[in-house]
Amino acid sequence: MIFKKKAYTMIELVMVIVVMGIVASIGAEIIAKLYDNYIKTRAINRLQAQTELVLDQIAKRLTYRIKGSTIARNDTNFSDFVSLSSANNNYQILEWIGKDNEGFRGISKPGWSGFVDLDSNETNRTQIKTSGSELNTTDNIINALSNNSVDLNQTSPLQRPAIIFKGGSDYNVTHYGWNGTRGTYTYRVDYTPGTNDVLHLIDANATYPSEIYEQYDLAWSAYALVLDGNGSDFNLTLHYNYQPWEGENYSDVNGSVLAQHVSTFRFVQIGETIRIKLCIHDNNNSANYDFAFCKERVVF
Repeated sequence: MIFKKKAYTMIELVMVIVVMGIVASIGAEIIAKLYDNYIKTRAINRLQAQTELVLDQIAKRLTYRIKGSTIARNDTNFSDFVSLSSANNNYQILEWIGKDNEGFRGISKPGWSGFVDLDSNETNRTQIKTSGSELNTTDNIINALSNNSVDLNQTSPLQRPAIIFKGGSDYNVTHYGWNGTRGTYTYRVDYTPGTNDVLHLIDANATYPSEIYEQYDLAWSAYALVLDGNGSDFNLTLHYNYQPWEGENYSDVNGSVLAQHVSTFRFVQIGETIRIKLCIHDNNNSANYDFAFCKERVVF
């Protein structure tokens, strides 16, 4: 018996090719959309993580600010600054003096206690007895964190930390040294190695405080958040390791870039809380889209 093999007709082959072409075009479009969505989602997640990380870094430093010292500065007029609570959108730079949190924590016990023994005969206008302190530990920590530029040791010629007493009623921000002169709230201090709980107040003009208060904060650095750039694409830079009470300002030191391609950086103070808004935009020139991620943070 002879069997004949049936072949596909030309019409059947054409139909198969057409169907395969339709399936291929649909599949390619789906894959292209999936890939595009993947690229966008990855970019959004990256911007979200970066924005949150930068806000975390800012919030941690602002948490340990000397609240009365926080100012907003006009970036076009360096001498123009106001208390943060009085600032408007013309003030683009956020600046404050930070407490020495690392030195305060110390190692086995606080490096500086924050309290003054007012009943001690070692407390007067030129020095304070701060019982419970380990000033040598504080000195080592400050020296290390400041890259050997700030020292509490009496024999050192380096820049000095300062103490700010917690007391009084006049909290004028001009008294913290922001205008390039030593402020009347920030008193430069050092200590004599071997006397771990006595801080000496240093003032060449002998303008020592008229009153000594029971509590104080120790500071070795001010901080400034500055937008560098133009248009709507900025770098947000953190300047630190400068001492306004020594006549320094943020432009005297290099800064660390916290974020690139910042489109918005805003801040406002309500009561004693600071509200910050940060927007970072995507700068992928090879893509056909450009978007930003914005987030706000409240610091108490």
